[in-house]
Amino acid sequence: MSDMNFKASSATLNKAKPYKYKKQMTPTQIIRWTVLFLGGVAMIMPIVFMMSTSFKWPHEIYNLKIIPDEPTLDNYAYVLEDGRFYKWFINSLIIATITTISAVIFDSLVGYTLCKFRFRGRMIVFVAILSTLMIPTEMLVIPWYLMAKDFGWLNSYWGIMFPGVMTAFGTFLMKQFFESVPDDFLEAARIDGLNEFQIWWTVAMPLVTPAISALAIFVFLGNWTAFIWPLIVTNDPDLYTLPVGLTTFSVEQSVEWELIMTGAALATIPTLIVFLVFQRYIIRGVVMTGLKG
Repeated sequence: MSDMNFKASSATLNKAKPYKYKKQMTPTQIIRWTVLFLGGVAMIMPIVFMMSTSFKWPHEIYNLKIIPDEPTLDNYAYVLEDGRFYKWFINSLIIATITTISAVIFDSLVGYTLCKFRFRGRMIVFVAILSTLMIPTEMLVIPWYLMAKDFGWLNSYWGIMFPGVMTAFGTFLMKQFFESVPDDFLEAARIDGLNEFQIWWTVAMPLVTPAISALAIFVFLGNWTAFIWPLIVTNDPDLYTLPVGLTTFSVEQSVEWELIMTGAALATIPTLIVFLVFQRYIIRGVVMTGLKG
């Protein structure tokens, strides 16, 4: 019996997996992680100082301490009690929401058309749309303003929204994703008697949900934080968006940084919520776009 037990123990030891020593980080990996860590700290510090300043008294503004000596909520009470803040918030919400819906619909339609329909000049149109990405926004402000003035769009919601109702980036993104939709599905839908609009809506769109989600998030965040164009096209305080409205806390005599930072902190909350909830769609959309490029 003892020999049998010895053999069984030997077999068990032979079958046991060898101990794996934890691999140490190489100097290259250490440098890489250090650079990434420092980059992350550099990106997060402005937000940290914004939050810190929102809890400071005016005489502590230029004190660079992250934790205020005498934290206060008076700044939040003042901003929230100011009826203008809610008006600016509603304006930003309306503009960002409508623009997002419009961009998703039109960018999807154009991307689907350029991807699935063969017509003369198709690539010329696509290249022309992509070429607009190389034009800085600052160069487009003057033609946008002249157009808004000629059509009577100044000081209106439409005047703020019309440059973003369709985007070149969104068209490119949707076209790349529609490339993955099999043509056989579309042909089967045509045989079933669906028209092209029904095919786009009921067959193609459900297959590119990650792209739609990513596009909607990008457009919403871009319009929520837009500053230059809303500042130029409006001079009516009732039409100010949040970024523009916060500048009213700055006057010739002084700049109320504590109120500006408080309003900015409150305005950041919706964007943080959107990113935290839908970040997987952002990452998936960007990664898959690169793979399909």
